[in-house]
Amino acid sequence: MDMQTASTRALPDVALNPHPHRSGPLDWVGMGRIQMPVRFDAGDGQVREGVARVDAFVNLTRNDKRGIHMSRLYLLVEQALSRDVITPVRLQALLQAFLASHEDLSDHARIRIEFEQLIRRPALRSANSGWRAYPVVIEAELKGEHFSYELATEVVYSSTCPASAALARQLIQDRFEQDFGSGQPLDRTALLAWLGSEQGIVATPHAQRSVAELKVRPVAGAAVSLLSLLDRCEHALATPVQTAVKREDEQAFAAANGGNLMFCEDAARRLRAALNEDGALADFRIRIEHQESLHPHDAVAYAFKGIVGGYDR
Repeated sequence: MDMQTASTRALPDVALNPHPHRSGPLDWVGMGRIQMPVRFDAGDGQVREGVARVDAFVNLTRNDKRGIHMSRLYLLVEQALSRDVITPVRLQALLQAFLASHEDLSDHARIRIEFEQLIRRPALRSANSGWRAYPVVIEAELKGEHFSYELATEVVYSSTCPASAALARQLIQDRFEQDFGSGQPLDRTALLAWLGSEQGIVATPHAQRSVAELKVRPVAGAAVSLLSLLDRCEHALATPVQTAVKREDEQAFAAANGGNLMFCEDAARRLRAALNEDGALADFRIRIEHQESLHPHDAVAYAFKGIVGGYDR
């Protein structure tokens, strides 16, 4: 048999045949961490391209079929993500295409897309700016006529402990009493020099890099801007980490930390209040993690919108 004849023959597909010993439906079957290009607009009108890891799944409803057509899912993902900017409408169309390609096998479909989005952030005081890479996870699911869409990201910020700040202030007061004594006339020049010295500021509160993990579900038909979500949350926390930093920016950051002392509980409440003001969000989940510099463990708090049937863990 020559190669041309062999290439025209139908190729076997054992997935169409039942397994000789096992049968039954499966909840989800597909591929995980497919490497794909992704095009996404964070909300500033700038479409940026990146590298994504994609999970693509359908269920398997047929007892008499051994498997699904994974190559069909791959090709549909490749065509959609290479061509189109990610939007909820386009993801719903992609999931409908998943099911159309498996119309005799599946009635549920889902996709998960994980990537990083670069966003330029201005410095606090200077005229500089720099890039921040925000992690993004988009998940969409189609079951019958019900389409769901979720967007997850995180904000990294600085948290200064209120308890530690109070203890530091007490030590500074004690040192002031030692150095100046009660009843002594205060010399303004000497006092200013003392305040600017390490001798005067004998203690500082502990602060740590902290992370707010956010997951949101938009109201049906509403558009959720990643940039607007980040801006809202970073404004509420007031101490997001910085990119380009000159001395004036670092001083402004120190002032922001001093004016926004917070436990993890405080951060969770701030973000819950901020997200409750966003009418485009049907539900949200907040997880706060303060990566302690005092302890070898983290301080953690959760907050939810609190709707019936919504996020609760």
